[in-house]
Amino acid sequence: MRILIVGAGIAGPTLAYWLRQYGFTPTLIEQAPAPRIGGYVIDFWGIGYDVAESMGIRPLLERDAYRIDEVRLVDSTGKRIAGFDAEVFRAVAGSHFLSLPRGDLARRLYESVDGCIETMFDQTITGIDQDSRGVTVAFEHGKPRQFELVIGADGLHSQVRRVAFDEAMQCERFLGYYTAAFSATDYPHRDERAYVCYTIPGAQVARYALRDDRSAFFFIFAQPEPLGRAHDLLEQKHLLQERFAGRGWECDEILHALDGSNDLYFDAVAQTRLSRWCAGRVALVGDAAYAPSLLAGQGAALAMAGAYVLANALHRAAGDHEIAFAEYQKRFKPFVDAKRRAAAGFGWWFAPRTRLGLCLRNLTTRVMDLPFVAHRIAARTLGDRFTLPG
Repeated sequence: MRILIVGAGIAGPTLAYWLRQYGFTPTLIEQAPAPRIGGYVIDFWGIGYDVAESMGIRPLLERDAYRIDEVRLVDSTGKRIAGFDAEVFRAVAGSHFLSLPRGDLARRLYESVDGCIETMFDQTITGIDQDSRGVTVAFEHGKPRQFELVIGADGLHSQVRRVAFDEAMQCERFLGYYTAAFSATDYPHRDERAYVCYTIPGAQVARYALRDDRSAFFFIFAQPEPLGRAHDLLEQKHLLQERFAGRGWECDEILHALDGSNDLYFDAVAQTRLSRWCAGRVALVGDAAYAPSLLAGQGAALAMAGAYVLANALHRAAGDHEIAFAEYQKRFKPFVDAKRRAAAGFGWWFAPRTRLGLCLRNLTTRVMDLPFVAHRIAARTLGDRFTLPG
């Protein structure tokens, strides 16, 4: 079966890998001109980690990973005011816990299929026309082509979802925050193995030291209404300048480093909420179907696990998409719905909107210094009550 996968981020290459293992013929397309690099540092654990291990890429991810020993909250002078030992997460996860740039994870996943399947970059779908025999897909560049199935793995703002699903315009739920991330070389302040955060009411900026004298930076700020998506790089930088310039700590130095950066990631904190993940011969996976929000910390793992479950369902159904898509949603949707509900309020922890909320957040974080409290919170956070199909 010829299966078109749209999106070469996390879910797309994972799905392509497993479909190929099961004897299908996947084609992978991506609107970017090359595999995406950079991005924010993510924590990676649970069922996504299990999928990576079964793909044989765990040693590579461990080589790319960074060890974070401390989450440190500082005031405007850089003095530590709260924080906790990050070792508790590795202890609860049984060493199945990594911190690494999202771009490194995407690169390793793409390498697992590079040269083995047909791949097209700088390509976008413009139309989908399906009948009982297959799907005709129109592209921005080139002639239409025929496939038996189309899978949208193209993220929160999925083009496949817009083209093929009636709910497309109503399914993105804005959660009241925006995030941005970039990296820079030669930043003067480095606290090795510490994730250092500075928070003011409604906003937070954080940094982490990378290899080769590079540093990664992460912004989050509250925003009552969506800003829209028509912002180019200069407009995004200007928005961050407005929010963080002159706000204390290292904000001005970080914004100066941002001036010379071209790898800025900027997007709304939002969730995808769909009643159905399939429409005929078209299905969705990853953030296109069930984004829990970037702040939940498990989007990549859920994308990989969902891709694995979908490929396994197609294999078990011998390519019968109606049976496979129904099984995929029945098995995986209750689990991710629970994850999404738990993630809806995470913005409060990162950037409380009031001074009182900020004081309460800091107090809560200080309690994490108590080992039994930290262990209980970590166990709740990392617990994945889901068994991957064999």
